[in-house]
Amino acid sequence: MKKRILCSILIMIPLLMLVGCNFKKNQTNDKPNNTNEVTKFMKAIINEEEYIIELEDNETVKRFIDILPQEYEMKELNGNEKYVYLDTSFPTNSTNPKTINAGDIMLFGDNCLVLFYKSFDTPYSYTKIGHINNIADLGNDDIKVRFEK
Repeated sequence: MKKRILCSILIMIPLLMLVGCNFKKNQTNDKPNNTNEVTKFMKAIINEEEYIIELEDNETVKRFIDILPQEYEMKELNGNEKYVYLDTSFPTNSTNPKTINAGDIMLFGDNCLVLFYKSFDTPYSYTKIGHINNIADLGNDDIKVRFEK
């Protein structure tokens, strides 16, 4: 009888240690890891109005978020977009979306950030950064835009 109890105890101890280690490991993995955490949204403040940007999940976005917050003077172009050339080059995965939608935020080349406020068809290729729903018509003047995490 004593051998059976002792044998049971010797079997239970390693099992409890194994379960305890796995529990601790799972707890650690449940906590967000800032270096791998994917940010889904960021803010843009345009003409003192705050907009939420729904972000793409790509390397361009991850690198762009790393330099935030930033404020840019964005220039008007073609009555449908605002743009600024950034001091930093970003990784790209350019594709032709065929149609640009009002609210799209894209990277043209590897350093030109573009905010579209009207929809239109395009022959150009861009790397998509994100989208703002219900973007206002931003008019024909240059604007200041502050991007924040």
